[in-house]
Amino acid sequence: MVTHFENYTITEFILLGLLQYTPTHFCVFALITVMFIFTLIGNSLLILLILVDPHLHTPMYFFLWQLSLIDIFFTLAIVPKMMTDYLLHMTVISISGCGTQIFLGLALGGAECILLGLMSYDRYIAICKPLHYPLIMNWPLCRQMAISSWTSGAFNALIHTVYTMRFPFCGPREIHHFYCELPGVLRLSCEDTLTYETGVLISTTILLLIPFSIILVSYTLILVTIIQMASHEGRKKAFSTCSSHLIVVSLYYGAIIFMYMRPISSHTPGQDKVVSVFYTILTPMLNPMIYSLRNKDVMGALRKILWRCSLYFKM
Repeated sequence: MVTHFENYTITEFILLGLLQYTPTHFCVFALITVMFIFTLIGNSLLILLILVDPHLHTPMYFFLWQLSLIDIFFTLAIVPKMMTDYLLHMTVISISGCGTQIFLGLALGGAECILLGLMSYDRYIAICKPLHYPLIMNWPLCRQMAISSWTSGAFNALIHTVYTMRFPFCGPREIHHFYCELPGVLRLSCEDTLTYETGVLISTTILLLIPFSIILVSYTLILVTIIQMASHEGRKKAFSTCSSHLIVVSLYYGAIIFMYMRPISSHTPGQDKVVSVFYTILTPMLNPMIYSLRNKDVMGALRKILWRCSLYFKM
């Protein structure tokens, strides 16, 4: 893909990155590397446990391994390029590579927003309507919900990627970010993007606020139900499960809303980089930790796997 503007051709952008070549930033790079490894291992292990343990073959864990899969793809789409740029002092990204990062970031980010909303609805049915749970949250419906989250995110991303990359870009080619994110790329356009930015705001509002509204309503009803529970143990278990989900939602939605529900003109490169770290690096790492370390079923499945492995190596 090549962009033309007044006989000026741009075939690549320059990513200014998150880190500079200083001892302090090298320590930050090392920390990011560790977080990246933990993200891949944690999410992969969680997917493995859910797939191999029959006790985890429930709608809740089905949505959870979908979430882990999204986080793995999201991290792989962004972090390796950033790490390679830092190590090799290569900050160039092609137009097509930039478009690919925009598409993957929007598609996977949108899918996660919708999936978090669906997970809150699943918890609402499980806690507030437990007798009807098997009937309502049947497997065909769960699969349709998962597919809808992936396809909706991909469709939204495709529209914005195609439209964004059709804008003419001219110098400077520098993107003040560690990956090609929509707000940073739009700043380089030679045309007025205000009308399109309004469209981005509208679509983002719909994509964020509908799942976020489902989350707010679901957890309000869940909270009322928990308070009315007679069993202290039941209240404790329900609150523990829901609080884990709320931690993820607060981190993820807070950063996404701050990034995409403001005019491009109000963005600053420093803010964008810091906020983007939350949903590209931090949240994908925290998801498996929050959902596994505080979950007895997952920890039980992990102990079974480790016990089987120990028996295998003793043979």
